Amino acid sequence: MASELLTAFLAALQASGSVLLTILYGLIAGQYGFLDNHAAKRISQLGVSMLLPALLITNLGSQLQLDTAAQYVPVFIWSLAYNVTSMIIGIVATRMFGFPKWVTPAVAFNNTTSLPLLLVQALGSTGALKQVLKSSDDTVSAALDRAQSYLLVSSIVGNSLTFGLGGDLLSAHDEDPRDEFEKKLRDGSEEEDPEGQREEDQPDEETSLLPQPVVTYQSRVSRSAHSVASHVWEGYLPRPVQTVVARVVRFVSPPVVGAVIGIVLGIAPPLHRVFFNEPQEGGIFKAWLTSSLKNLGELFVALQVVVVGAKLAHGLRGMKRGEVSGQLPPYAVMFVLFVRFVFWPVVSIAVIVLTASKTNLLDNDPVLWFTMMLMPTGPPAMKLTALAEATHADEEEKLAITKFLSISYALSPIITPTIMMSLKACREWI
Repeated sequence: MASELLTAFLAALQASGSVLLTILYGLIAGQYGFLDNHAAKRISQLGVSMLLPALLITNLGSQLQLDTAAQYVPVFIWSLAYNVTSMIIGIVATRMFGFPKWVTPAVAFNNTTSLPLLLVQALGSTGALKQVLKSSDDTVSAALDRAQSYLLVSSIVGNSLTFGLGGDLLSAHDEDPRDEFEKKLRDGSEEEDPEGQREEDQPDEETSLLPQPVVTYQSRVSRSAHSVASHVWEGYLPRPVQTVVARVVRFVSPPVVGAVIGIVLGIAPPLHRVFFNEPQEGGIFKAWLTSSLKNLGELFVALQVVVVGAKLAHGLRGMKRGEVSGQLPPYAVMFVLFVRFVFWPVVSIAVIVLTASKTNLLDNDPVLWFTMMLMPTGPPAMKLTALAEATHADEEEKLAITKFLSISYALSPIITPTIMMSLKACREWI
């Protein structure tokens, strides 16, 4: 028993150390100018807009089938439940104790994408995932694929709520969502025609590589679409419907689109066959199209964690140069860290153990139980810095957020006991 606990502890510690070292590499890249803040932001945008959707398409599409789709429903419900519960906890605590407004999203949104995905990869390399294999025929590679697909479903819920509600929690969306969406439609319909620009303008990094006729046609189609949408919006939709549509649109993001495509490719048998079966079994797209998307998606995990380190380096440099101190309320920091690293690990392990052992709601897959235990845990999402920018927070608050994120990611290895107890729970308590 002691030997098994020690093995699990060492495997979890090594996996956490691997994640922390990857963040450190990004910190070094940022410190020595290999990856400045502008480049880090662009890479992060690339990851969210292209790499993560590609990962979702290939991973969800390959794992999801009509006979396995039902086992993802509990993951979706659990992800929604703990995110909403976290938001309620953050809102109540902020109002009750007078915490800074950034405490609410820090409690509500943990890192649900890059950090846990890299963590399970590290656990696979240490051999820890062998403890949660479904059967003797199961493999670490197959278990890792399933774990990633479960975590990606959770990340879709977390990212959608962050995009949709994060600004409201930080009071970033001051105007009515209906007016905000109407302004976007109006701006799109009034976009300047590239053909009207002066021919003598010199090309720069913003110049499209497409031929000018294609650029002009693309711009005109975009303006026409925005104009039609604006006409329908203003002339045919009642104000209550406009408000609902505007709020729903906030939740639409590239990862959500990628997830929808992956789900459709997975549960539609003809599409699943041509995209994910072996070529000799009818998978005419697997060797080239699916493979290229998989290569693109695999860049996401480590790259995003490196970007986390680079962003922390930029924030720490700004804090060192700044005249303001960025003071952190100690009780606010302790509260967020308690919720993220103590409260949710205890609650999630207890809930999943009871659900898996006392009901038939969860599939008989220890990897599913293990990943669901890990989903609510870990440090806050790095998107907290972007949300702070959106609120036009003063420098004191921005530096406080940078300090807090630095502390929380430096303490990320304390998730080791959670990993160890989750492995033990899946192996012995269910």
